[in-house]
Amino acid sequence: MKTELELKDVAVAYDGNTVIKEVSLSLQPGEIGCLLGPSGCGKTSLLRAIAGFEPVSHGEIHLNEQLVSQPGNSVPTEQRRVGMVFQDFALFPHLSVAKNVAFGLKKMDAGQRDARVNELLQLVGLAHLKEAHPHQLSGGQQQRIALIRAMAPRPDILLMDEPFSSLDTELREQLAREVRELLKRDGITAILVTHDQLEAFAMADVIGVVGEGRLHQWDSGYNIYHKPQSRFVADFIGQGVMLPGKVSEALAIDTELGTIEGKLPLGCKPGCEIELLLRPDDVLHDDESELKLEVKERAFRGAEYLYTLALPSGQPILCLVQSHHHHRIGERIGIRLDVEDIALFPAR
Repeated sequence: MKTELELKDVAVAYDGNTVIKEVSLSLQPGEIGCLLGPSGCGKTSLLRAIAGFEPVSHGEIHLNEQLVSQPGNSVPTEQRRVGMVFQDFALFPHLSVAKNVAFGLKKMDAGQRDARVNELLQLVGLAHLKEAHPHQLSGGQQQRIALIRAMAPRPDILLMDEPFSSLDTELREQLAREVRELLKRDGITAILVTHDQLEAFAMADVIGVVGEGRLHQWDSGYNIYHKPQSRFVADFIGQGVMLPGKVSEALAIDTELGTIEGKLPLGCKPGCEIELLLRPDDVLHDDESELKLEVKERAFRGAEYLYTLALPSGQPILCLVQSHHHHRIGERIGIRLDVEDIALFPAR
């Protein structure tokens, strides 16, 4: 199957200091990928290497099935057919909206150029602002213009570096969904860098969790949440607690919440101490349950409360409950487990 982007065992280094290594991933035409991780983890360095702004110290990068980067050999950025969207939008303040969008279309004749600009402005609902200048736009409008300017020449791949970071949280998630729809409509392959999980989940088909200088998992949003392949991914994505357990003679896991079946970590034998990742949505509120736990903390989330409950040992667990079930701190509530995807790790 054709790939638009492929990285093979890529490493990036600055002054001999490797900032990211052993990265292998691929995107098919029209797919949207995301590099998700904390600040300073190397995700932007990897994006810059894909764009051609940084050389690789190891491995290969292929764009549209053409080798564009390997140690000692790098195709210049301007020959890679990549589009870039930056954190600060980088719009030209002296140009109108229409001229900003048309900036990369100089090889088209005037008729084709105007048609493409109008098509994209209609797509983002800003055709009425084509003669306006960037300072007359809101932050969200500026972001949409920066995006369609990068989309206008139909690049082989669109690279987005924290494109929504200057916007408020609610607008970020809304724009991520809108941008996904735009890219899908125009058939553009894209890769996004962000530290915001909700933004990644809203936008990407496949997400790469980056941390500690490497790519831990390249997978669907569902799998990185429910089936993390490393403790780093389990800790970084979503919320949850690690519930201690011990492997029984029957190769099940005995925990304070009962016996749980699951695929054991490699090399785990009876007596092995392990930890089970327990998400808030794995713990269901059930008034009929015999297991009652004390509410230690609660956080109102609008539609839900996030309760912190205490097991008899003092071990905390998290539970999401619809907010019309209003329970006080110190009250005991019934719970039961509904763990469909078991994520187990050797005990620390």
